[in-house]
Amino acid sequence: MAKLWFKFQRYFRRKPVRFFTFLVLYLTAGSLVFLHSGFVGQPAVSQNQANPAVGAPAEGAELPFLGDLHLGRGFRDTGEALSITRRYGPWFKGKDGNERAKLGDYGGAWSRALKGRVVREKEEERAKYIGCYLDDTQSRALRGVSFFDYKKMTVFRCQDNCAERGYLYAGLEFGAECYCGHKIQAANVSEAECDMECKGERSNVCGGANRLSIYRLQLAQESARRYGSAVFRGCFRRPDNLSLALPVTAAMLNMSVDKCVDFCTGKEYPLAALAGTACHCGFPTTRFPLHEREDEQLCAQKCSAEEFESCGTPSYFIVYQTQVQDNRCMDRRFLPAKSKQLIALASFPGAGNTWARHLIELATGFYTGSYYFDGSLYNKGFKGERDHWRSGRTICIKTHESGQKEIEAFDAAILLIRNPYKALMAEFNRKYGGHIGFAAHAHWKGKEWPEFVRNYAPWWATHTLDWLKFGKKVLLVHFEDLKRDLFVQLGRMVHLLGVAVHEDRLLCVESQKDGNFKRSGLRKLEYDPYTADMQKTISAYIKMVDAALKGRNLTGVPDDYYPR
Repeated sequence: MAKLWFKFQRYFRRKPVRFFTFLVLYLTAGSLVFLHSGFVGQPAVSQNQANPAVGAPAEGAELPFLGDLHLGRGFRDTGEALSITRRYGPWFKGKDGNERAKLGDYGGAWSRALKGRVVREKEEERAKYIGCYLDDTQSRALRGVSFFDYKKMTVFRCQDNCAERGYLYAGLEFGAECYCGHKIQAANVSEAECDMECKGERSNVCGGANRLSIYRLQLAQESARRYGSAVFRGCFRRPDNLSLALPVTAAMLNMSVDKCVDFCTGKEYPLAALAGTACHCGFPTTRFPLHEREDEQLCAQKCSAEEFESCGTPSYFIVYQTQVQDNRCMDRRFLPAKSKQLIALASFPGAGNTWARHLIELATGFYTGSYYFDGSLYNKGFKGERDHWRSGRTICIKTHESGQKEIEAFDAAILLIRNPYKALMAEFNRKYGGHIGFAAHAHWKGKEWPEFVRNYAPWWATHTLDWLKFGKKVLLVHFEDLKRDLFVQLGRMVHLLGVAVHEDRLLCVESQKDGNFKRSGLRKLEYDPYTADMQKTISAYIKMVDAALKGRNLTGVPDDYYPR
């Protein structure tokens, strides 16, 4: 035996390639055996096991091998199960529950996870598939909020976003587009025309080309849709030409906030104005811009059907913004002719560049470009992201660059500046949590945050100083001013871009300024992440930038930039 082992060793020493080949084959075979046992060795979870009274499978019964399910294709080959998943999505509940029960019979760990998901979704009972409908870019079937994700769109995500905003219907189109609305304004078509898989889940269908897969959302509280989801805008004086400013009116003797909001929502108007016993609907326009709010006491007439709510008067209206999307500023396209100048939208990272791009695209109707390429932003609707920054097809170019050569490549620039304390936190959140996500607690407490501040705080100052020094034609915009007075500041930005300023379009932007690209707000930390040494360093940079701005007769930094 020893002699045989010696010969074996000598054989492989002489032929090392054979030895390593043998080793690779051995490890591969072991891995396959392990994977097979992992699938087959799991106990099946079926309805019978869930209910002992029905009986259990006989001992030694053969368990299904999960490879037969073609997991990469979802339920593509499972007949009725496919129909259920496609049509009803994650919120569907069958009348007797049998449809979902059938999905739990495949066994294994995957089956247990699916069954747990089925139980949760069964309890939600939040959506039912309605059918496939025609859609038209000029006249949408669902005319509420819309958003796109050309990489990760799922049925559940679309339904969840529409339900969160109080809409009755959610529709998916072209595999990646989600539309919400309170009523369907299009014809029903053949199911075969909704034939595109969702970008984020191949097992479900998300409409087709100009075809919507529409779901009816079963909201938990109907009252929340009519009232809780509406946004209070304030008390305003009756417009001079009421019929032009608010074209739809209804008399409501038993007036309440939710009745008026619901009425205007059904008429697909974004504004509901309560005037005693009259409900008016319309859009924000130059005739009714909602810029001059009055004292709310002037509108303090109690609703006849609500004891604790005000319904305004014939002279002073209480105004709510409904969940209907204002589509007057939603169209976007590339420039019809190549631009002769390159205009930068320059900012330090975290200063609101993505949000500003969203505002500019809505206000001008043209796509913005980028010095970089961010696939996640492209997938979320920034179509100019894929163009080369010198293509000339976009209205302006996002950039965080601060070198002389890079700055002098642009003919003009909008320079966006933000409070460094908030900009640093926003960029840290983006770095570790994505464009609208948040960094984990461990990142704030770990070494990442001090290193980040040490490296990025000087950049906040040099970025502004370089653009002031090397920029050819620079329009300074403070992020804080843009938030506080969007109408005026955005008008300045659009004017620099060489596009005619349409006030009604700017008013439309005001009503949906946050969009789907703005972080909802910096997550409140239980402590101040800035140490005393950090604050001392950042304060010195603030004073440096403030002096540079004032030296050029520009507005200095806002007072709230200074210490905390």
